[in-house]
Amino acid sequence: MPSFLILDDHAIVRKGIIDTLARAYPDHHIREAADAQSALASLREETPDMVILDISIPGTSGLEFLKAARQLRPRLKVLVFSMHSEDEYAIRALKAGASGYLVKGASPEDLLTAVGTVLDGATFASPQITARLVAEVRNDPGRPLHESLSNREFEILRMLARGKSVREITWELALSENTVRTYRARVLAKMDMKTNSELIRYALDHNLV
Repeated sequence: MPSFLILDDHAIVRKGIIDTLARAYPDHHIREAADAQSALASLREETPDMVILDISIPGTSGLEFLKAARQLRPRLKVLVFSMHSEDEYAIRALKAGASGYLVKGASPEDLLTAVGTVLDGATFASPQITARLVAEVRNDPGRPLHESLSNREFEILRMLARGKSVREITWELALSENTVRTYRARVLAKMDMKTNSELIRYALDHNLV
């Protein structure tokens, strides 16, 4: 039976996932982690059949963890199970090496479908996200501006759009103020904008916050 590593900082969410998995995989083996450091330590000990990963985890972003996990275990299957909408993170997660993306508002049956799809070696994504990936392959000029940002730049964009100051971002991401200011400048340049107000309006228009 398959083995899983569940990375989510909310114990009640982990329990819900475990209870759902038990319905389809009664003899499964599960490890849990509440932060990236613990999850990476677990991956160094053994390779699960799948990691079920939240995007928002203490100490780093889920995308940064995904990158580190894939470097450690290149063939690792990862299902991102996130509270963030597909518009916010699905494309980025799949590009970073995730095998699937599912929003936490989904039903237990949807979760089992996603898990089964990924375990079978396929990619799980909604038709809308699949269409966007196809459009990118075709070099669609209508791609949103924010998709040109790196994962860290996108994270900074969302934090600025939520009204966080440079100092608050510095504290939350454990970066220097100069580094955060540099990222902010890059975001503004790539988005062809000059102020945080423009970023906020864009983020609201594209459902990024």
